[in-house]
Amino acid sequence: MHVNLVLTVVCITRLCPAVCGVNLGTCILQGDPQPPALFKDGDFIIGGSFAIHDYMRTEKHTYTRRPKPLECIGSMNFRDLRFARVLQFAIQEINNSSDLLPGITLGYHIYDTCASVPMVMKVAFQLANGLDLVFNDTDSCAKSAAVLALVGESGSTAAISTSRLFGSFGIPQVSHYATCACLSDKRQYPTFFRTIPSDHHQVAALAQMVKHFGWTWIGTVCSDSDYGNNGMASFLKAAEEEGICVEYSEAYYRTQPRSKLKRVADVIRRSTARVIVAFMSVSDMRFLLEELSQQPPPPMQWIGSEAWVTDPQMLQFNLCIGAMGFAIPRSVIPGFRNFLFDLSSEQVLKFPLLTEFWESSFSCSLKQQTGSFTAMPACNGTEDLRALQNPYTDTSQLRITNMVYKATYAIAHALHGIVCNEKGCGKNLKIDSRKVFDQLKQVNFTKNNYYVSFDSNGDPVATYELVNWQFQGDGSVHCVTVGQYDASQPKGQEFSLSRTIIWYDGSEKVPVSVCSESCPPGTRKAMKKGRPVCCYDCINCAEGEISNETDCYKCLPEYWPNNKKNKCLPKPVEFLSWNEILGIILAASSIAGSLVALSITLVFYKNRASPIVRANNSELSFLLLFSLTLCFLCSLTFIGRPTEWSCMLRHTAFGITFVLCISCVLGKTIVVLMAFKATLPGSNVMKWFGPHQQRLSVFSLTLVQVLICVLWLTISPPFPYNNMQHYKEKIILECSLGSAIGFWAVLGYIGLLAFFCFILAFLARKLPDKFNEAKFISFSMLIFCAVWITFVPAYVSSPGKFTVAVEIFAILASSFGLILCIFAPKCFIIVFRPDQNTKKHLMGKVSTKVH
Repeated sequence: MHVNLVLTVVCITRLCPAVCGVNLGTCILQGDPQPPALFKDGDFIIGGSFAIHDYMRTEKHTYTRRPKPLECIGSMNFRDLRFARVLQFAIQEINNSSDLLPGITLGYHIYDTCASVPMVMKVAFQLANGLDLVFNDTDSCAKSAAVLALVGESGSTAAISTSRLFGSFGIPQVSHYATCACLSDKRQYPTFFRTIPSDHHQVAALAQMVKHFGWTWIGTVCSDSDYGNNGMASFLKAAEEEGICVEYSEAYYRTQPRSKLKRVADVIRRSTARVIVAFMSVSDMRFLLEELSQQPPPPMQWIGSEAWVTDPQMLQFNLCIGAMGFAIPRSVIPGFRNFLFDLSSEQVLKFPLLTEFWESSFSCSLKQQTGSFTAMPACNGTEDLRALQNPYTDTSQLRITNMVYKATYAIAHALHGIVCNEKGCGKNLKIDSRKVFDQLKQVNFTKNNYYVSFDSNGDPVATYELVNWQFQGDGSVHCVTVGQYDASQPKGQEFSLSRTIIWYDGSEKVPVSVCSESCPPGTRKAMKKGRPVCCYDCINCAEGEISNETDCYKCLPEYWPNNKKNKCLPKPVEFLSWNEILGIILAASSIAGSLVALSITLVFYKNRASPIVRANNSELSFLLLFSLTLCFLCSLTFIGRPTEWSCMLRHTAFGITFVLCISCVLGKTIVVLMAFKATLPGSNVMKWFGPHQQRLSVFSLTLVQVLICVLWLTISPPFPYNNMQHYKEKIILECSLGSAIGFWAVLGYIGLLAFFCFILAFLARKLPDKFNEAKFISFSMLIFCAVWITFVPAYVSSPGKFTVAVEIFAILASSFGLILCIFAPKCFIIVFRPDQNTKKHLMGKVSTKVH
C-alpha cells in the first residue's frame, strides 16, 4: 500500500505528547486530504465512490522526500461520470420531495477512485474520518463517521477493500456495480448491500445459456481481479456441472505487461473453440480487443458479462459483432436526461472534474477564462451538451445508472425510517451509521416501477436481459434485448428467449462449437486419453445395443434395436399363424385329409354289406378311418398362437390318435395272419382273436399311450414359451415340451407299435394275393416309419415356426400314407370295379378268362 495513505493516529496518553507534540487527546491526520470531486453540504451526508478515471498516477519513491498526493489520471470514463451525476440527481429529487425526508437536506461527497486500491482505501478513510486535519476528543478518540452510508464502488475489488474497512465501523455500503458473489458473505462483509445482482446468478445464467445452445467446447478469459477471478471460478464450476468443456481459461489485467496480453491474444487466435466467454471489466476488455484487432482471429461467438457487453464504447469493435450476454434491465429515469444537459460553463468551473469533462468533450479550455494557459482554444460559451454523442449523454439504455439511482433512494428510505415519524422529521438528530445499516435491511419500496429490497445477504432479486449485438439498417451496432433471465422463476424456467438472435456470421442459425461431433446412432463415445470429456472418438455399439450418444445400452430381452440403433423396439413374435400362406396350406391339407377320410367312411358305410368291406374287418376299418380323421384334425391344434391349453392338447391328441390308428392297423395285420392260420386243418386260432379280442387289443394299446400322456401332463406339461435364444432379433412363440422324456416316450411308443406292425405285415406279405391285405399295410408302415425317422432330425434342426410345420407335415404325410395305401385300392374297386367286389373274386376262384 502506498506510503502516502491517510493514516489515523490513535492518541495514547503516554505516547501522544512525545510523538504528536500536541496536547493529550489530540489526533492528527497524516498526509494530505483528498478533496471530493463533487460535493454538496446537507443535514446528512451520503458518500459516493466511482471509477471516473482509468489510472492512478504512480511515482518512484526515494524515501527522501514526502510523496506527492495520490492522483487519478488517464482518460475519463464518461459512463462513470454519468453514474456520479445520477447520484446528484437522485439527491436533488429527494431534497425536493415532500414525501421522502421532508424538510431534510441531503448532501453528498463524491470521489473518483480510478479503480485503484490505494486510492480506494484513502477515500474510504476520508469518508469514515472526514477532512479535518486535527481532531480533539478528551473522552475517546472516536466520533461518528463523516458519511452515514456510501454509494459505490464501481468494481468488486474496490468494493471488497472498502467493505472490509466499513464493516469494522458499521458503515453501510450500497454498491451499484460490484457483482462478485464473495460479497454476499456477511461474515466478511457484514455492512455490504448492492442493487445489482450477484455474479452467482449471472454465472448460472451464462452456463444455462451455453448449454441451451449446445456449445460444449468453449474458451474463457477473465479480468485478473476479484471480479474476474471469482466470477470465472463460479462459471467454470457451473459449466462443469452442465457438461461443458473449456479449451483454455486465461486471465489478464490492464496493468500487467503487454507480453501477457499478447500471449492471451495468441491463445485465442489458435483455439478451436468457436465460442468464448469473457468475464472482464470494460477497461480490460478494451485492451484485449484492441490487441486482437491487430491480427483478428477467426470469427467466433463472444459471450460477455454485464460489465462490458452493454458498454456503448465497446460497440465500435466489429470483432464482437453478434456478441451476447446478460445485462441489467433497461430503465427510464424521468427528468434525468434534462438534468445531464442542464450544466453551464459557470457550474462546471466549480469542480475540476466537470471542468475536465467539459474541456475533453468540446476540445476547448475553460481555464483560459481564468488566466490559465493551455494549448486548446478558449471555450466561447456556445458549447451545447445536447450536441454531444458520448456515454455521458447516452440515456437510451440506463442500466447501471438505475442501480446508482436505486442505491441512493435505498439509503434515503433508510434515513427516513430513522429520523421521520408521524409528527415529522428531525434534522438535528445525531444518527449513528449502524442505525442506517439496520434500517437498510428492512428497506422495501418501489420507485418508477422498480422494486427495491435486499435479502439476508444484502442482494436484490436477480433479473437480467439477454442482449445481442446486431447491425441496424444504418450500419450501426446496437444492443438488442432478445431474452430474459429471472432467478425468481421455478428451476428450469428462468431463461427464456423473446426475439431472433443474429449470430457472429450474420445468420440466424446457431453456431456450432464442439470438440467432437455428436456420435451417430449406433455408436458410443470413447474418451481420448489426456483430453477433456467433450473430446472423444465414436465406436460402434455391440449387437443388440442402442446408443444415447454417450454410451451403449443393451435392450431388454424382449426388445431389439431399430435400424438407427437409437431406440429399442419390441421384438416381433413369430409363430405359425392362420393368416400366413404356410399355415393356410397346412390347414387346408389337414381339412382335406379329414374330408377324404370321411368320404371313404361314407363309401364303406354305403357298401358295408359288400364282400370287400366285410372281408377286411369292417369294424377295425371304420375305427381306423375314425382315428385317421382325428389324426388329420389334430394337426390344426399346432396352428395359431400357442396357449396353455393348445400346447397340452396338440401333443397329447397327436399321440393318442396315432396310437389308436396304429393299433387298428396292427389289429388288421394280426387278423390277416390269424385268418390264414385258421384255414389250416384243425386250427381254431380265430377263437383267440375274434372281434372281442380285437377291440380289447386296440383299447389296451391305446390305454398305454393315454397313461403316458396323463403322466406327462401331470408331472411337467407343455406350456407356451418365448424362445429368444434361437433368433436374436425376434421371439419364437412355441410350446415348450415341459418334459422331453414325456414327448419322446409318446413318439417312441408310436414308433414301437409302427415297427411291430411293419414286421408282422412284412411276414404276411406272401399269403395268397386275393386274400392278403398285408402288402398294403406293409407298404403303408414303410411310409409311416420313413416319415417319422426323417422327422426327428428335421424337427431338431428346423428353426422357429418351421419346427411346428415339420411336425404337422409329418402327421399329414403319415396319415395320407396310411389312408392311400390301405383304403385307396378298396375304394377304387368299390367305385370303379364293382365287378371285382365279389366273394369269388376275393377268394381267387374267378377264372383268368373272366378277368
